[in-house]
Amino acid sequence: MDGDTIRLRPENSKNGEGRTVTIDGELADVIKRRKADRRVKTETAGIIADLVFHHDWHSIVDIRKAWATACKMAGLQGRLFHDLRRTAVRNMIRAGIPERVAMTVSGHKTRSIFDRYNIVNENDLREAMQRTQTYLIARRGEETAADRNQCCCSVKIKNPHNSRTM
Repeated sequence: MDGDTIRLRPENSKNGEGRTVTIDGELADVIKRRKADRRVKTETAGIIADLVFHHDWHSIVDIRKAWATACKMAGLQGRLFHDLRRTAVRNMIRAGIPERVAMTVSGHKTRSIFDRYNIVNENDLREAMQRTQTYLIARRGEETAADRNQCCCSVKIKNPHNSRTM
C-alpha cells in the first residue's frame, strides 16, 4: 500500500495480473486503523507486522470462521464474502461510475462476467421508467408554442377552437 493506493501484485491475484485500487472514505479509515494496529507487543520488544490484516503478525489464511462470526454478530447470517464483490459492482454502477472503470476496479476482464455481477432488479427497472418520465416532462417544457403546433408529417390538424387549419 502506498498512501491511498493499494497495489495488488500479480503473484497475489487470482488471475495472475496486478491491479491498482485507490481508497477513500470509510475504507481509508479502516485501513489507517489497521496499519496503526500492526504494532504487536512481545515480551521483549514491539514488532511491526508486515501485513495490514493479520492475526498476531501471522498471515490470515482462511477467513471463513471470522466472516461467519462477524455476519452473525451483524444479524446477516448466510452472507458470503464474495457477495461484497457483487455489491461493490452494483454500487459503482448506481453511483454513475463508467462501467469500464468499475470492471477495472472489480477485476473483471470480460463483459459477460461483469454483467453477471451487475444484476438488474425491479427497483432498477422502476428507476429507469421514472427517469425516462422525468426526461420526457422536461422535454415537453422545452418545446416552444410553435413546436407544439407543428406536426411532423404532412397531415393538417384542425383546431377545434378556431376554424383555421393548424
